Amino acid sequence: MDARTLHDIAAMPDPLERARAVSAAMTSLQGQSVELSRIRRTAIVEAQQSGLRQEDIARHLGVSPGRVSQMKKAAAEGSEHKAPTGPLDPSPRVLVERALPTPPATRGSKSLYLTEAQQQGLKPERKMLFVGQEPANEHVALGLRVEPGENVIARRKMFWANEIPVRISTSYFRVDVGENTRLDGEGFVLPTLQAAIEGMGHRFGNATETLTARPATPYEADLLDIPGEWVVQVLRVSYSTEDVPVHALETICAASRHSFPIGQVTGSDQF
Repeated sequence: MDARTLHDIAAMPDPLERARAVSAAMTSLQGQSVELSRIRRTAIVEAQQSGLRQEDIARHLGVSPGRVSQMKKAAAEGSEHKAPTGPLDPSPRVLVERALPTPPATRGSKSLYLTEAQQQGLKPERKMLFVGQEPANEHVALGLRVEPGENVIARRKMFWANEIPVRISTSYFRVDVGENTRLDGEGFVLPTLQAAIEGMGHRFGNATETLTARPATPYEADLLDIPGEWVVQVLRVSYSTEDVPVHALETICAASRHSFPIGQVTGSDQF
């Protein structure tokens, strides 16, 4: 389902019709996910039967050989819907620190993640996955003080460390705060999101960070290459001095590839 379809559903005037359309879309996506897994498994089996080694298939797909085995097993046995059993590898392929709370100098830098990873001697990469409006889930809606399902602006990014996927991060903004501003434009906001928010006249008041450990969704497990594992979800909601929720940052961390040092931070903070 693309952003246009999501926008069309969110714009439906009748709330009951809108809710029914959402339910139908979710059911359709679940069925498509199962069917796509089956098609992928068949393709992998055919590739192996043609003489390709599992390592060759993994390299072509950009995943680990263990992940290729999991793809086949999941589709064949329906294990995508079982409870997570923990990481497949005996030790993490990479370990990234995610400081809580984040030091102001780090959060105010060009990129929180790039700065943290470089300080740890890792090779960081990032890529923008999506910019546009989408319905707010319950915890984001609560933080931004909008109704669940109401459209918000989303800026979703993917992060790697030493070429290993480690994190998905999405910045959410209320439409009345970010529409027709730099916050809903394509690409990365330069020099920083903080500067863009302040340029709109907002000043930082306070923020809350909430951590949740949970099973990865199929989308997250596929993107982060963590079949059968859990994620740590960090939600930081920033409020202006006028008590306006101007930024909700949801970070989905591959749990086995992160540590979370806790410290005390003094001085001014950042959105």
